[in-house]
Parts: sequence; structure tokens; C-alpha cells
Amino acid sequence: MKVLIVDDSILFRRVMAEVLSSLPEVEVVGQAQNGKLAVQKVRELQPDLVTLDMEMPEMDGLAVLDALKDAGSMPAVIVVSALTRQGGKLTMQALQKGAFDFITKPDTTNAEESRRALQAELAPRLKALSLRLGVRGILRGTAPTIIPAPPKPQGAPTGSALDTVGARMARLTGGTKPDLVLIGVSTGGPNALTVLLPALPRLGVPVLIVQHMPPLFTQTLAENLSGKCTLEVREAVHGETAQADTVFIAPGGRQMRLAPGPEGSKVIQITDDPPENNCRPAVDYLFRSVSLQFPGRAMGVILTGMGSDGTLGLKLLKRHGCFVIAQDEASCVVYGMPKSAVDAGLADEVLPLEAIAGRIAAVVRNGV
Repeated sequence: MKVLIVDDSILFRRVMAEVLSSLPEVEVVGQAQNGKLAVQKVRELQPDLVTLDMEMPEMDGLAVLDALKDAGSMPAVIVVSALTRQGGKLTMQALQKGAFDFITKPDTTNAEESRRALQAELAPRLKALSLRLGVRGILRGTAPTIIPAPPKPQGAPTGSALDTVGARMARLTGGTKPDLVLIGVSTGGPNALTVLLPALPRLGVPVLIVQHMPPLFTQTLAENLSGKCTLEVREAVHGETAQADTVFIAPGGRQMRLAPGPEGSKVIQITDDPPENNCRPAVDYLFRSVSLQFPGRAMGVILTGMGSDGTLGLKLLKRHGCFVIAQDEASCVVYGMPKSAVDAGLADEVLPLEAIAGRIAAVVRNGV
């Protein structure tokens, strides 16, 4: 993988070059200290990946993305952002313009600690990107899939083992309609949520989302989404009631769980409990709390993202008959979290992103 490093700090470029060069099958082919030079070097060097600072002289990161898109020479881009409110806003805009993912600059003055932090952030992203680049052509020709029901012999009785997973779950739950929608998402999530949430109508149930993000970024994400949706979207606050027709996004860098409140209400709790699956917030943490406190009352949706966060939580939800939708490979930025759920046999349906909102609405209104 050929990588171009773009940053106005010579020290940070040097550290990034050392980290990237230490990763297998990665070649740093060039560096640029400003956006104007970055556009020129992309044209000359044809990198597979650009690591892009957002705040630079000459042209900022957003202008670089626009210029690359207009020129038709858009490589994969990983945004390197400051861990600030402004950094979060710029990162959200960069993701909307087509950036693959983002990392934050290490908040440390120790060079070795910075190297370790960058390596931990970059290694899994480059691995996921390498897989994506390798199968991009295949995915473009792959039709969206729904897990098919096995053929049922003529005369087979209702309730036989040949029924679909969804039908069996419907019988186990007695056709109960979910009164919670839980969504887990990571890499590619902001754009996926921008497609999914505006398509959701008012359903009379709360929606809880875990999006892997650092502090400050989730508030910007919620604000961006709220203006596009019928539902209210906001960053969750400790102790508030999970109200119907409201989307609650777990605060970056903290865990979110759901607990019973007075008169049957559902209370959101925000904690500083340790990371799970190297994530805080973690999808498993939320899903587990709902499976324990509100068994059989939720449906789970697992969207694009690296790793397997959410799989263990879905296993617990499925024990109580909860219905699960996974995003399909073709529409994922990274087919990691959904793949883990599908491979574990936990997904009742595997759908393209554009079809998920309609299916959520149907399940909430009519049951499985």
C-alpha cells in the first residue's frame, strides 16, 4: 500500500512516516506540508492512501478532498484530526466528502508514546482498508443479499425446522413488537447513519446508538444528524429517560447502558467503566445491559465497522428472541462487525443499508 503523508508539522510527518514504515506491506511514497502540494503529489505519485491533516496553510483538508474529487483522482483518505470540538466538526465534514476513516492526534508530548498510540490506531485501519481495496471490484458486482430460507418440501408442516430464523424467533416471542431499537456501528458509521436515520419515521420507540468515537465528536455527529431527521437526535446524558421518537448517541469516550426507571421507564446511564473490545463506548456494553434489564423487548441492528464489537451482546439479545438485522457486505465501508454477527448465525436478515430503515419500521410496527 502506497501512502502519502500530509501535515504541516515536520515533526508529526516524521513520526507518521516511522509508524507507517514499520507496518507490513506499507510504503511511504511521499510527504506534503500543505494542501496545495498534497493535491500535486497525489497526481504525481498515485498513492493508495493519504493521511490528511485538516488544518493546514495554502489549502485545508476539506479543500484537498474537494480538489481530489473534482480531479477524479480520489485515493482512500484517513483524516488526522485534533481532539477538539473544531476538529470534530471538520472530521464530520471530511467523512461526508468521502474520507475512509479518521484518527486523532495523540495527546502526549512523549515521542515513543505517540508512536505506540498511532500504530494502535493505524494498523487495524490499514488492514481493513487493504481488504476493502482488494475486494472492491468484487463487491461492485455483488448483489445485496438476504439470508435465504431453505427450500420447504411440499406439505411440510408449519413450525418445522425448515422455517426461516425470523419465523422461529417470531413464534418464540409470540409476535411481540420491540419497544427499543439498538444500533451498533463503527468505521463508516457517520455516513451510514446519515442514510439510515433520516429514512426512519416516527415509530413510538427510542433508538439507542453506539458509534465508536472519541469525546467531543459524538456531539457534533448528533447535531449534524438532528437537522436531517424526523426524529430528534442528541448525545445521551446520564440519568435521562429514553423517550420515544428520540435517537440517543452514546457520548464518545464513555459507556452507555439502559436501566429500569420509575413507572416502567427506561433510564440511560453514562459510565466510565473500562473499554470492551478496545472500545469505549462499546456496542456489547449497551446490548448486554438491554438483554439483562429488558429481555425480549429490543431489536438489534449492526452496521459497518471494524472488529467484532456487538457480537457477544447480540448473542445475549438472541437468547430472548430479539430480531437482528446486519448490514450487507456490498454497502459496508468495512465488513467487520456485521460479518462477525452473520458468521455467528445471529443475523435474521442481511440487508443493504438503504433497505434497513424500512425493515426496522416494519418490525417495530408489525412484529417479526
